[in-house]
Amino acid sequence: MNQSFVELGIQSALVQGLAKAGITVPTQIQEEVIPEVLAGKDVVGQSATGTGKTLAFLLPLFQKIDHAKRDTQAIVLAPTHELAMQIFREAQLLADNSGLPVTSSVIIGDVNIARQIDRLKERPHLLVGSSGRILELIQKRKINAQTVKTIVLDEADRLLDDNHRVSATAIIKATQKDRQLLLFSATIPAAAMEKALGMSNAAVVVTIAAPAAVPAEIEHLYFVVETRDKIEFLRKLLASLQVDRALVFVNTSIAIEETVAKLCHHGVAATGIHGSSVKKDRQGAMESFRDGRTGVLVASDLAARGLDIAGVRCVINLELPEDPQAYQHRAGRTGRAGATGMTLSIIDRAEEKRIAFLEKKLNVKILPKRLAFGKIID
Repeated sequence: MNQSFVELGIQSALVQGLAKAGITVPTQIQEEVIPEVLAGKDVVGQSATGTGKTLAFLLPLFQKIDHAKRDTQAIVLAPTHELAMQIFREAQLLADNSGLPVTSSVIIGDVNIARQIDRLKERPHLLVGSSGRILELIQKRKINAQTVKTIVLDEADRLLDDNHRVSATAIIKATQKDRQLLLFSATIPAAAMEKALGMSNAAVVVTIAAPAAVPAEIEHLYFVVETRDKIEFLRKLLASLQVDRALVFVNTSIAIEETVAKLCHHGVAATGIHGSSVKKDRQGAMESFRDGRTGVLVASDLAARGLDIAGVRCVINLELPEDPQAYQHRAGRTGRAGATGMTLSIIDRAEEKRIAFLEKKLNVKILPKRLAFGKIID
């Protein structure tokens, strides 16, 4: 449709703020979702990673917030601390660039709750955070859920799984019945969709079908090595690629720690995050990777879900994921918003048969390559 943000109903201050960030044309998910949210409807939005889902809900949220009222009017729930911080930073940037007096605060676990309570005394318009800590503060009557007009579940499939569903549902039930509910994810399984629709008020379902399972701008390669040589090969591959930022995926926290230790031993600036990392450690790892002090971030699927880090030209699978959807999510960390990127898999002979399976399921071509004399060759 190629509508402008103005045509979608976004006010001029927000449009000018987007322009400062280099954003002038809405994505398809934004085109279809923003008018529905502005109209007050519940929405379930499904679209691939890197397609602009965060702004699809932040822009209408900012426009609907009554700046004159110092009440918490919107809550955005996220399944990981990293994703919550990412949304919070985007909200702060939007407020700064647009000049709108929308205040926000991030509320996550493993953080001093007394300091969070102090910040809540300022009654920020927007809260972003984890369902467990936000529910705790609602139960302590430090957050007034009755003033909340909109609740967003980002990565809704995760927030509706067995680990988060009880707390997320309790937060929704604590608000007024006429509140607006927005749910977004790259993939929403049928069971999660049923739960989402059951909690909403006649939600509009927006599904953006990607032309391919992963962006066409991403090049997919694989290298076959002995299992024991994987990390050494990774070190040589990183030296060959000479990229500023590389995201390396493994499947377990033990593998993350081992990989980081061995890379650092060989002089590679690497850090790691996984689902059970202490919050302070995760935040430090992410900050060092974002600002370039660390060039390699080793992560698990759980920790990296939903991350949007500028400048990631290369994703490396040191271990192949368990299913095609996980490969898709990993690959989506690069080649975002039309940029080019590479997904490289370092596999052993036992994993080689899974390459053909991934190609078939994801409709991509994963090419075999070798590394010789510091260069990638056929």
